[in-house]
Amino acid sequence: MIRAACVQLCASDDVAANVRAASALIRAAHGQGASFIATPENTALMVPDAGAKLGKTFAEDADPSLPLFRALAAELGIWLLIGSLAIKISDSKTANRSFLIAPDGAIAARYDKIHLYDVDLANGERYRESHTVAGGHEAVTADLPFGRIGLTVCYDLRFPQLYRTLAQAGAVLLTVPAAFTATTGKAHWHVLLRARAIENGAFVLAPAQTGIHAGGRETFGHSLIVSPWGEILAEAGEVPGVIFADIDPAAAATARAQIPSLRHDRAFALRDPTHLAEASVSAETSLEEG
Repeated sequence: MIRAACVQLCASDDVAANVRAASALIRAAHGQGASFIATPENTALMVPDAGAKLGKTFAEDADPSLPLFRALAAELGIWLLIGSLAIKISDSKTANRSFLIAPDGAIAARYDKIHLYDVDLANGERYRESHTVAGGHEAVTADLPFGRIGLTVCYDLRFPQLYRTLAQAGAVLLTVPAAFTATTGKAHWHVLLRARAIENGAFVLAPAQTGIHAGGRETFGHSLIVSPWGEILAEAGEVPGVIFADIDPAAAATARAQIPSLRHDRAFALRDPTHLAEASVSAETSLEEG
């Protein structure tokens, strides 16, 4: 069993200030006994537009925040999930990349967000993540001393097949660092996170951005830690801070024994309704001819 923590941030377009704020909360979480600490999506940078983001991002080996977070993890001797950083991979594209950092400061796993948020909301908000972000292509798990975790980011939450794949691969903890909009967060955040936990018999750890960011973007906050039975173990409000919960892999095993749906998945075909109609007509014709 370990004590896990979600760090909730209100990141700005000032990388240095964001790193200081995140580091202070990571230290606070460690000071209260957490040995696995996760930060939100866009930990080091929240900008008002795509051009501003590209102008402030770097290739992984030149990113100014990553070495600082690696040094902090080594100093504190913790597992640290940096929910995501914008990592430049070309002149026009970044990767929205999660970094799992081991207690010695080494990068234990990387995950590039697969599903990109392109949407027009009823209130006039418009997002086109794919314009400047290249989506990932691989699901990622990593083994920690307490068990296997599965890495995801924000909009991935709406694609249950990804979480099923991670759970089938043995993940007992699913991480969902996010920067959910206030509009969609109010409607869907809690129910989606609880659903992913319940249907996979896994803990869900979801550190979030909160508040008003550069350019007026508003995020929902309410970082959550959810049990494999769907219980909310800890929830943040709408201000930066830290929440905690104990993660016991045995609870995932118990939930999966009580509802063994991971063992009951079956392959199936989808019957084309056109073929059904054709079959019905054929049957009627045969009866008439008979």
